[in-house]
Amino acid sequence: MFDKLQEIEKRYEKLMTLISDPSVQSDQNEYRTHTKHLSEIQPLIENFREYKTVVSEVAQVNELLDGDDNELRELAEQEVAVLNSRRDELLATIKVLLLPKDPNDEKNVMLEIRAGTGGDEAGLFAADLFRMYARFAEAQSWRVEVLSVHETGVGAIKEIVALIEGPRVYSRLKYESGVHRVQRVPATEASGRIHTSTATVAVLPEAEELDVHIEQKDLRIDTFCSSGPGGQSVNTTYSAVRITHIPTGLVVSQQDEKSQIKNKAKAMKVLRSRIYEIELQNQQEEIAEDRRGQVGTGERSEKIRTYNFPQNRITDHRIGFTTHKLPAVLDGELAEIIETVVTHFQSEKLKATESDTTK
Repeated sequence: MFDKLQEIEKRYEKLMTLISDPSVQSDQNEYRTHTKHLSEIQPLIENFREYKTVVSEVAQVNELLDGDDNELRELAEQEVAVLNSRRDELLATIKVLLLPKDPNDEKNVMLEIRAGTGGDEAGLFAADLFRMYARFAEAQSWRVEVLSVHETGVGAIKEIVALIEGPRVYSRLKYESGVHRVQRVPATEASGRIHTSTATVAVLPEAEELDVHIEQKDLRIDTFCSSGPGGQSVNTTYSAVRITHIPTGLVVSQQDEKSQIKNKAKAMKVLRSRIYEIELQNQQEEIAEDRRGQVGTGERSEKIRTYNFPQNRITDHRIGFTTHKLPAVLDGELAEIIETVVTHFQSEKLKATESDTTK
């Protein structure tokens, strides 16, 4: 591992020299490529260099432990304990940073939320979940664009699809895919009986045209009049678009825009991401069942989280994490849960990697 780190450090120093070269700075494409690579390995190098500094300090302080001065030796023992703790923290961070990168981590995401079982209450919960993710995205300075929404009543949503754009969005949200369950007393329940309902969340990496090649001959594109609120254009112009991908049978409809061209562009964004997800799942099927469980695919058939209102509790069943900050989390304060889940799955990947190296 340390040989690999030293090689990466040499590459880092070479990149630092390159970006200082006037000839490289004059070529924006080359300069941008080098700075991107530099930013990717910089956290690893910073931790590695601090690790080497701490190891050196431990060696220096250890020399004091052999002295005759009892007071000095006691201070040295305390300092060594602190330094050893910091060394172990840095080593753990370095191991995580050395894990193979998910190529999708840098991508924007297509967030799809659908009401599950539970009738109107499921629709209200789906709306709550979208608000939660939208508020969290706002706190991260991410951009949220609603591509389509199917409302079923006052404040209820049957389905909503949104594009979330920003730095490393997929890396933060990819483990949110799954069945989310809510337990609460509906406003319409006079007897105060607790009702259980569900909503499904899908987090798909946004697929660019280069990621997914779609043949025009594989598409069937139908146009129709928009329905619902929207002014004079509703039911008068064929602006709504339905795209069917014939090989997979996937169907995407879009009618939020008054322009047929804009609706088609939005529908193609969603279609590309769904096809990309299918391709990713097919790749996952080639991985052994136990390994797939370790890396956490976040299949939507799994019940991943419960939001219990009577107990003011949220529990993530995959990692056994519980917090009693339900109102704050639904208001977008999702960072603690997300970081805990991400850390858990990183640890599982690390265990799997270390297991492979010992075989």
